[in-house]
Amino acid sequence: MQLADFFAIDKLSQHDEELLIQSAMQLQQIMMLYEAGIREIKTKLDILSDESHLSGKPSPIDSIKSRIKTPRSIINKLKRRGYPISLQSMMENLNDIGGIRVICPFIEDIYTVADMLIRQDDLTLIERKDYIENPKPNGYRSLHLILQVPIFLSDRTQPVRIELQLRTIAMDFWASLEHQLRYKADVEVPARISDDLKACADVIAATDEEMQRIAKELHVL
Repeated sequence: MQLADFFAIDKLSQHDEELLIQSAMQLQQIMMLYEAGIREIKTKLDILSDESHLSGKPSPIDSIKSRIKTPRSIINKLKRRGYPISLQSMMENLNDIGGIRVICPFIEDIYTVADMLIRQDDLTLIERKDYIENPKPNGYRSLHLILQVPIFLSDRTQPVRIELQLRTIAMDFWASLEHQLRYKADVEVPARISDDLKACADVIAATDEEMQRIAKELHVL
């Protein structure tokens, strides 16, 4: 089943029409699994936030965003990594088809939310990358988790992997603007500009630490 078929509809013969319909239905079913996986994890996050509000404590979650990769984005990533362009290859080799971004007020909140999810019996931690303790060379900071969640269908249970990115408000501010600047630039970003962006990331990280110190002094954390 080739994902590339979806981008060559005009080249398909009458004989291939049924194959295209079948492929489209299978892709739709697979994307439904990832949407279900996102809903399962978002429900757990909503419960954590609601529990905090009921106990009178500040919620460790400021906002939650989610997305499903587009078929074209999936194909491009499979090509870059040298994987076959197929639905099976997509599910086996990519961990970020379904993604959730959790924005937290403070750094400590990130680890609170992550620990809560990892303790859930029906979630399996596949991978953990801590770019807060070990930032990327460009200054990017975030905690990345790959979680496997079971989706209970009428005839089977299908495990699905969902990527979580957990950031503070400040980390998300920098990452969003840095991405926009690089994406919208018509030329390759010069090294001196990359250094400036890294310096901004370091300033924001120091501010994050200071805001957390103040929150603890005020007994907010």
